[in-house]
Amino acid sequence: MHLDTFFKKLDAQHRLSNNRIPPKLESQRLADELFQFLFPMIKEDARPAEVEYALLRHELTQLLEPLLRDQDTSMTPIVDAFFDGLPDIYERLLEDSEAIMQFDPAATCMEEVIATYPGFYAIALYRIAHLLHQLGAPLLPRVFSEYVHGKTGIDIHPAATIGRSFFIDHGTGVVIGATAFIGNHVKIYQGVTLGALQVDKSLASVKRHPTIEDNCILYANSTILGGRTVIGHDSVIGGNSWITESVPPYSIVLHQPQVKVRTKPFEEPVNFVI
Repeated sequence: MHLDTFFKKLDAQHRLSNNRIPPKLESQRLADELFQFLFPMIKEDARPAEVEYALLRHELTQLLEPLLRDQDTSMTPIVDAFFDGLPDIYERLLEDSEAIMQFDPAATCMEEVIATYPGFYAIALYRIAHLLHQLGAPLLPRVFSEYVHGKTGIDIHPAATIGRSFFIDHGTGVVIGATAFIGNHVKIYQGVTLGALQVDKSLASVKRHPTIEDNCILYANSTILGGRTVIGHDSVIGGNSWITESVPPYSIVLHQPQVKVRTKPFEEPVNFVI
């Protein structure tokens, strides 16, 4: 392809997409500002809540206006409904932070959880992005979730459904797919995957990710796959488990690898060079 043709193609694609993708830096800044609005103790120069509220409404409106211009959809109902839903998000996040305080022996105070725990930050931005997704805001929820993914290593699709008092400990490597359903009082540790059994575009409208019922604990690096897979309430899934079928309530699922311990003979050790 000649360079002139290539440049024209790039310019045409840019003009086509310019108003369909929210500005990355502004979107990321809004995500953090919404988090700080709900928990102003982590912001050094926090203004009165009424002032922050007005500024955030303006910023969200400015981001949504070009995204909705071609959809013949008014942004005002979305913005109004989003801010009407923030008090409920705040109450849910207080429950999430209380669950972390209750079950993590390392947590010393609520301020520590809010200011330093990547799991709590990921849950907070998930709840914000999920509300925007429910209200039909295009692309912005995914920009929020991928921003959090990059910062924390926790990948929660904004379309996933997550109940109350949710606890992610450590968090790095957690993946929660778009059609996953998680009940109340669920605890998840690092490396847990709630994924699909197969990747097929024709299944886009089908439930592809598992259901985790109330009061379950999923330990590190457990993998649970499939839209028909249900982990019954009050179950414990041990670390490194691989599950593609449902388990009944009150189950304990353990992965038991065979470990062999051999006494080293008194001879010259073998040195491996990698």
